[in-house]
Amino acid sequence: MMMVFAEGDDGNRMQSHTKYEALVTDALLSAAELERAHHAAHAQLLDIEEVLVMDFQVPLAAIGQALARHFKVPYEPFAPGRMKPGFLLRNLKAQYVEENQWLPLDEDKDGLLVLALDPERVRASRIVNQVFPKSTLAWCVTTRAEFRQTVDQFFGTTARSDGSSLREVLSGMAHDDSDGEAVQPVSQAVENELVKLVNKVIMDASRQGVSDIHIEPLPGNGRTAIRFRKDGALVPYIDIPASYRNALVARVKIMCDLDTSERRKPQDGKIKFKKYGPLDIELRVATIPSAGGVEDIVMRILPAGDAMALDQLGVLPHNLARLRSAVDKPHGLFFVCGPTGSGKTTTLHSLLAYLNTPDTKIWTAEDPVEITQKGLRQVQVNRKAGLDFATVMRAFLRADPDVIMVGEMRDRETVGIGIEASLTGHLVLATLHTNSAPESIVRLLDMGMDPFNFADALLGVLAQRLARRLCGACKEPYRPDGAEMAQLLAEYCADLPHAQGAGSAAAQARSALLDGWRTRHAGSDGHFTLFRARGCAECNKGYRGRVGLHELMIGTDNIKRLLQERGRVATLLAAALDDGMLTLKMDGIEKVLLGITDLRTVRQVCIR
Repeated sequence: MMMVFAEGDDGNRMQSHTKYEALVTDALLSAAELERAHHAAHAQLLDIEEVLVMDFQVPLAAIGQALARHFKVPYEPFAPGRMKPGFLLRNLKAQYVEENQWLPLDEDKDGLLVLALDPERVRASRIVNQVFPKSTLAWCVTTRAEFRQTVDQFFGTTARSDGSSLREVLSGMAHDDSDGEAVQPVSQAVENELVKLVNKVIMDASRQGVSDIHIEPLPGNGRTAIRFRKDGALVPYIDIPASYRNALVARVKIMCDLDTSERRKPQDGKIKFKKYGPLDIELRVATIPSAGGVEDIVMRILPAGDAMALDQLGVLPHNLARLRSAVDKPHGLFFVCGPTGSGKTTTLHSLLAYLNTPDTKIWTAEDPVEITQKGLRQVQVNRKAGLDFATVMRAFLRADPDVIMVGEMRDRETVGIGIEASLTGHLVLATLHTNSAPESIVRLLDMGMDPFNFADALLGVLAQRLARRLCGACKEPYRPDGAEMAQLLAEYCADLPHAQGAGSAAAQARSALLDGWRTRHAGSDGHFTLFRARGCAECNKGYRGRVGLHELMIGTDNIKRLLQERGRVATLLAAALDDGMLTLKMDGIEKVLLGITDLRTVRQVCIR
């Protein structure tokens, strides 16, 4: 089953990254014709290669050569007489090949030849290395039509093994708009299509880097919307006819072993998708009864894989040096805070990877265990069995730890054990659901923590958010005017009392900040270059991926003194700024000046 994505561009400003630009270079098309082909593909829900062949009479071979020049690998056309490499295909299924869009063609002394529609993406996923771990890989590219021909040739069928495209899966459903309130039996054929549809939705979400899948039914004859949260923003995916609402919800419940008859209470579960499809991923599922007698479903795709290196988190050099210095201490308490989905677990595991050496014993208590690392002893919290965070932490203290990581500190008992552990010679890392670094300290004091013990234990607090990253392929440079730079400077100085007001001292402080920006970010002519979102076929309205914004407050003597005195948030904030802390917005503005994101995005995720 192959989802068709139309590729778009913007007017006559063709981007050099466009896969088909070589067709314009070779005069097979004009730039305007290629633009029309993009728009036609988008409007008709067709693949652009189909439009190029049918409407513009571009030969498939020319499209293949254009792809080869873009990906810098050879073009491999369809060969009717090609021998089927049975020894390479014995562990692969047609559905898996079509979903992942790669296929082994042959293996000789030079290595394994792999055919792919997007060699860069497949190579980066390293999935081929996992399937063929002992092979040296050589890559080639082909067109979509020729890829389908080759799959049909190797697997002996012209029928799509997974129900072809989403449009074909839904075509048999779209004619039935009866009231979804009545529980109506569905035919075996439709049930099979629903199974394929759910699998397709999950696989598309995983391939697109989606964090959450939202299934949102409307009561009565309303259709069921499926939306993806991609780079922090919800985007529409497809709509399902009302008559198949209950069957769709039931299918998801079956996959995560929930009670299909219970529709009045929220339920939580987990899907191990490897049982149902070719991807080895896990999803956390929540069902919630909503108005009109329907149930909403939200599926969180749990991140899997190796921990990111500390210097790949997007932490500014100023903060990175302070962060390493804090966690290099042999004992103490370090918090990472932020709302749900702000990357706290990713950051904690990066810190653990930095600390993970052969002479260090590291225990972690997590719910769930998302990222695994060799050398870590990881414990899955199971509240139903009485294994909560506090219980696990008490067990850790008897297990000779050097470093303890706690997935979440939400109650007085867990925090108390964490402080006790840090004061008895252990380094403790934990997360909190708070908005800023100074607020975290006040929240913990409000829980009833002893301020003197807490002050002795505290190493630091890292607050973070995720902001959308500008697409590196299409972001548009421009020179900001004086008013825009003045606005940037004003927002940067909002929490700096010495840089506010009309006095000469405040003016000098602002001037010094601006001079520092020029030294770090301006060109040789002293002018700044910022970037704005444009949008292209490779991104989501000008954004692709996310970048962390960080607010690091170190437990200095000044901070510890205020903590013992139960200082207010404003007092702690002022002291932390004096010690070199950057607020979330200040860190975001630094990344605006670096061209990583834009001010609008920073404002969306920062309160102040």
